[in-house]
Amino acid sequence: MTSVRNKVLALAAVAALGLTLAACGSGDEPTDTGSPKDTGAATDTEAPPDTDAPPPEPAPAGDGVVLWNGSEPQNPLIPTNTNEVGGGRIVDLLFAGLVYYDAEGNTNLDMAESIESDDSINWTVKLKDGQSFENGDPVDAAAFVGAWNWGSTLANAQLNSSWFEVIKGFEEMQEEGSTIQELEGLAVVDDLTFTIELVDPDPNFVLMLGYSVFYPQSATALSDMEAAGQRPIANGPYKLASDDAWQHNIEIAMVPNESYQGGRQPQNVGVTIKFYAENTASYLDLLAGNLDVLDQIPPDSLATFKDELGERAVSEPGSLFQSFTIPDRLAHFAGEEGKLRRHALSMAINRQEICDVIFSGTRTPASDFTSPLMPGWTGKIEGNDVLQYNADKAKELWEEADAISPWEGTFKIAYNADGPHAQWVEAVLNSIHNTLGIDTEPDPYPTFQDSRTAITDRVIETPFRTGWQADYPSMYNYLAPLYATGAGSNDGDYSNAEFDALLTQGLSQETMDAQADLYNQAQAIIMDDLPAIPLWYQDIIGGVSEHVDNVFWGWDTVPIAYLITKG
Repeated sequence: MTSVRNKVLALAAVAALGLTLAACGSGDEPTDTGSPKDTGAATDTEAPPDTDAPPPEPAPAGDGVVLWNGSEPQNPLIPTNTNEVGGGRIVDLLFAGLVYYDAEGNTNLDMAESIESDDSINWTVKLKDGQSFENGDPVDAAAFVGAWNWGSTLANAQLNSSWFEVIKGFEEMQEEGSTIQELEGLAVVDDLTFTIELVDPDPNFVLMLGYSVFYPQSATALSDMEAAGQRPIANGPYKLASDDAWQHNIEIAMVPNESYQGGRQPQNVGVTIKFYAENTASYLDLLAGNLDVLDQIPPDSLATFKDELGERAVSEPGSLFQSFTIPDRLAHFAGEEGKLRRHALSMAINRQEICDVIFSGTRTPASDFTSPLMPGWTGKIEGNDVLQYNADKAKELWEEADAISPWEGTFKIAYNADGPHAQWVEAVLNSIHNTLGIDTEPDPYPTFQDSRTAITDRVIETPFRTGWQADYPSMYNYLAPLYATGAGSNDGDYSNAEFDALLTQGLSQETMDAQADLYNQAQAIIMDDLPAIPLWYQDIIGGVSEHVDNVFWGWDTVPIAYLITKG
């Protein structure tokens, strides 16, 4: 009988990274992901598979290939331009960075032999010898430095470019009209060594280096990034099954990459991610045996999926954060009027009722902007009573805003209709309507790609659904990318100098506790400004087929594809 094994998260171990991450022994021993929780009827205490074992021989799709749900990527598959889940799960399989995160969120060396610093500003990276991309190009210092420089160049307009702001020279590269194409803080020493100079000390700099923006690119890719976005040249555990393996809006097929020597060795013959236009179809495919791994259950099946799937159902605490964002540029949402309306809207939402009725208890009302699973988390943020349902106070604040400028029109929330969002968006809007007495209306976009394009291009004229799945295990990752001035995922264009300064101060702290204190002070600022309205934390909710085993959900609530076995 198939057993589903879901990793219970334990992130406190990431707190003591120190200034050095160096290989032990040969440098390519994978870290054990721990003993998984058995959700089947049988007792199961065996360890995860040995990822040092060679990958199985490739087989045709359907013959041992793991089938996983997903969505069409918003953009070409360039890591520095991928900041959404659909593309993110693909680039994470195709590429390998200096480090990777195991199931618990611990940082392990991948392409790097060592990453060292004496002062938290100047870092020296030594790469493992003999590593290559699938086409034979070396994974060398130039591959990392070239990719980071390309991602930082203003003319390339990469969505994730702000991640490089910690490196000296980025600010000058982003000045209007800049033609600078190299970060001052990066230098190639030799084929296997490069150095990084940061703007400010960051003892935990290594922690963020597993995020996809820091992946390398081959020399061939760097010579034609447009082509590389459509047909990535992989150095990670998987590569595209063929030149036409990405069938847009249908699926993308990947097979083990024999050139990869890191700790994420595939234990299956391939992974195909199937793109679904709506969530119910993917669930029906799972029930019918046409899908192996599903990480989203449609809302109308949340009350029944455990009975329908039995031991194949997955339900555990997760690190997903859900909200909706209200850009300042929208009428009635700037200045004092805007703050009053944001507070009123937040207090008009009965989160607990929605979590219980719509989500059958698989969500928990938010008390901050991060996740309870992050190191240093506390639900005690100054001012977070604004997240409590309070109909009388919400009406009072809305009336105060009307005294400044009378409300007119319909309040809408945009969302992607190919995800499981329609029911909760309607429930949130109904709660607002019933409390404030204003007209409300859902604003669906057909696909995730459609909604993200409208948001990215700043042509959307309504509040819109937003959520965050952590890129690396830190509270900082929930705050800086979404709310720091000019950040790549700051879709509401929020800016607050005091907030930015607290984040910068937090980075320089030696301990996670000291960092968390400053990050929570920063949260108090956005709790007052409410650039986004926090809604709830989302559990890991999913299911697997009878054909797969060794299914682990990682610290970031994403199934660990390379560990899955099938057949």
